[in-house]
Amino acid sequence: MPPSSWFLTLIWVWCLPLMLVEAEEQQEEVCSAKCGAVTISNPFWFTDLETGRSCGSPGSPDFQLTCLNNSYPLLPSSVRVTLGFAILNISYGERSLHVIDLGKLQLLHDPPKPKIFNSCLPVWNTSTKLGRPFKISPINLELILYNCTEKAAARARREKELVRAKTMRCVNTSNTFVRAGVPYDPTGSYSGYALEDCAPIVLPVLPSGETNASHYERLIQSGFLLKWEPPPPGKFTQSNHLLF
Repeated sequence: MPPSSWFLTLIWVWCLPLMLVEAEEQQEEVCSAKCGAVTISNPFWFTDLETGRSCGSPGSPDFQLTCLNNSYPLLPSSVRVTLGFAILNISYGERSLHVIDLGKLQLLHDPPKPKIFNSCLPVWNTSTKLGRPFKISPINLELILYNCTEKAAARARREKELVRAKTMRCVNTSNTFVRAGVPYDPTGSYSGYALEDCAPIVLPVLPSGETNASHYERLIQSGFLLKWEPPPPGKFTQSNHLLF
């Protein structure tokens, strides 16, 4: 090999580590640890919905988030074809999330305007949509939506604690009622609040000085708190298989 070729090879080998460091720094600049105003840190990691780029070390799939339009992180629903949860804040010290159930937000006539609200998707109890590490914080109160038959609706209109959901979409507003201020039930049964011939949908809301059923829109928009249990120790590969 001519001396000039050896010299160029040595220069390339010497510069290679610097080139790799620079490329890594550029990647870190492109991949921010924030989605909107929310800082994403262990155990959470996320994928940018527009670019498909993963940010953070891939960990447990239960803690994978999606960054939606660089505006807020999205915790997916564990039930297929249902909307997940928009994360407003993460408290890593308390292991809690302040979230909004987007599946309930679609019920409001004037929600924020992303395309996900263009159609009506099935509505589930919030607890049913949570992945394994996540639990509803017992500090929350509960809001119960009742979808009643015509006969049951006539009885429900006489209940003073119930408010007719006049401003909801995706439901029959004549037969849909709201009850607020229900204490959290860890069993999830809420049997003491059952109404005959009415299908209930239960969602948590933040406690406030006065939880009034007539304020159901504000209560839904204000969200609620989730708690999480940390993932088991170990390392996860790109394919999300746990290695011990």
